[in-house]
Amino acid sequence: MTPQQIGLVKASWQQVLPISATAADIFYTKLFASDPALRSLFRGDMAVQGKKLMSMINTAVVSLDRLDAIVPTIKDLGRRHGGYGVKSQDYDTVAGALLSTLHEGLGEAFTDDVKQAWVTAYTVLATTMKDAAARGHS
Repeated sequence: MTPQQIGLVKASWQQVLPISATAADIFYTKLFASDPALRSLFRGDMAVQGKKLMSMINTAVVSLDRLDAIVPTIKDLGRRHGGYGVKSQDYDTVAGALLSTLHEGLGEAFTDDVKQAWVTAYTVLATTMKDAAARGHS
């Protein structure tokens, strides 16, 4: 990721944080609409799950300029998601739901450059998670 892309992701995320609970609701609504079968992977309170999601995204966003520091955590997350039954193709569905949520939440601030920065960030993180899940170890 370029420093400019990191800056765009961080700045746009600051606009999402105040509406994080709503953003999580939008995300899961879009995710389950895209692939209703994914709903079965979630057991428990979705409000709690939404808080976990927003916390995880926040950690990743604030660490984008030092990704090496969070790679072990991202790999562990990937292995756990693999254990939950998340498949490689599910990451594409998540990407679509995330981008759609950001577009809805940011409105006109979701420019092409911001979108591309998020695509790049998500691709780096998702690839790390998928690789770790496929290997089953670090």
